[in-house]
Amino acid sequence: MLRALSIILIVCGIAILGYGGFQLYNSKALENERMDEAESFVSNKVMSEVEDVEKFNYDEIKKGDTIGVLSIPKLDREIPIIEGADEEELAQGVGHYTGTGFPGENKQILLSGHRDTVFREFDKLQDGDELHVKMKHGTFIYTMQDHKIVAADDTTVIDPDRKDEVLTVSTCYPFSYIGDAPDRYVIYAYPTK
Repeated sequence: MLRALSIILIVCGIAILGYGGFQLYNSKALENERMDEAESFVSNKVMSEVEDVEKFNYDEIKKGDTIGVLSIPKLDREIPIIEGADEEELAQGVGHYTGTGFPGENKQILLSGHRDTVFREFDKLQDGDELHVKMKHGTFIYTMQDHKIVAADDTTVIDPDRKDEVLTVSTCYPFSYIGDAPDRYVIYAYPTK
């Protein structure tokens, strides 16, 4: 009886590990597809000043669209940005929180991602590090100036009415936590002059 129970537990453990491995593989494959799509249209031209944001056609973006690339030079990492921050979008890259701004609009831009996939090693970022947002019309460079840890249900970090441009990037915290993390790690980066 004890031997049968041991075998059942081993089989269950292998099945759980296999499922987790499949999910990680599938997420990486979807991220790679989105990255290929984004690389086909993003521009590396650095935007130092935006004069006519209306020409960027941000209003044509729909939930689920690939809209750009988040590049983190310090981590040598490039991640596709997907419109929307639901689980479906976050499984394929970084999610742009619908209702917040886009680069060049002088509003808050909110991006979110999972700590155990797209934002691995996120805890290595420090004030002064750059984050690049590559869009169809150019690359916007932001410098990290602050970070904080808030409760998972704290929505005060979302401010769509803000009148100055800030790139806000959030992920679950603590980074080594197993399961649904109780907090969020939030980075604030401002346009590099």
